[in-house]
Amino acid sequence: MSFRPVKSETLSRPTLEGAGVHLNRAFGFGDPTMLDPFLLFDDFRNDDPSQYAKGFPWHPHRGIETITYVLEGEVAHGDSLGNSGVLKPGSVQWMTAGSGILHQEMPKGNADGQMHGFQLWANLPGSLKMTPPRYQDVGASDIPEIIDDDGTRVRVIVGSFWGQNGPVDGIAAEPVYLDVSVPPGKTKVLPVDTYAHAFAYVFAGAGKFRDASQPYGVRVEKEFAGEELNIRDLSGNRTLVQFDTGDEVKVTAGPEGVRFLLVSGRPLGEPVAWHGPIVMNTQAELRQAMRDLQNGTFIQSQH
Repeated sequence: MSFRPVKSETLSRPTLEGAGVHLNRAFGFGDPTMLDPFLLFDDFRNDDPSQYAKGFPWHPHRGIETITYVLEGEVAHGDSLGNSGVLKPGSVQWMTAGSGILHQEMPKGNADGQMHGFQLWANLPGSLKMTPPRYQDVGASDIPEIIDDDGTRVRVIVGSFWGQNGPVDGIAAEPVYLDVSVPPGKTKVLPVDTYAHAFAYVFAGAGKFRDASQPYGVRVEKEFAGEELNIRDLSGNRTLVQFDTGDEVKVTAGPEGVRFLLVSGRPLGEPVAWHGPIVMNTQAELRQAMRDLQNGTFIQSQH
């Protein structure tokens, strides 16, 4: 067994999306090979409704899958397939855009105005870019939670982990998507597919993701948006930790414990032609998608 060294640690960056939603982007719209098959990861967390209430009005997607995980508040959604619903706290939605879908997502805070969730984009292989679109909502009670002897909690959202299977399946990239909480001061070793790209995203507490033998020479953005991050010791709130190769991830929780998402998936290794919410393999396919949008044929007949 080999521990995965840390390749990089960076703070997610504030950005605006949709109709003016303030969120933090951990990665996206950069090098699509960095975390292939994953293209983008957003942390939408806010306690000021004026910064998220206008939401994400109707917009298109093609060629990708999106996984939305809600922690606080709610997200009402609708799409061109006629689906509609509300994502509640602890629930997840998986959407395969495939050949094309139009949808909207409108967040609503809890009683205190707090809204918190994540959205991950996974690429589709070329053979499935034009597959019929579909989606699945999974309630919080349907997501298995494992509690280990030392108090570590793992919610298995996608994939198989410690003998439990997540309720979301059929995702082309076959990722593993976990919500992990490690108690204060505890060290945990978590298995990861050797052939997968993997990252952790810390969103509460802090932890160290290095084995004791690993040096602390990783270049990190130590100061951003007024936040200080003492990366020599612990990776804290809103930190993206990208791992190198290996089959285990080791984490030691700080004095307040640590909660993070651990995501892994095998790279597709295919060319990427990307424009906004549309991700294809070639520029010609991308141009065709834009023409479809303009002439009203973006939504394909499923017959």
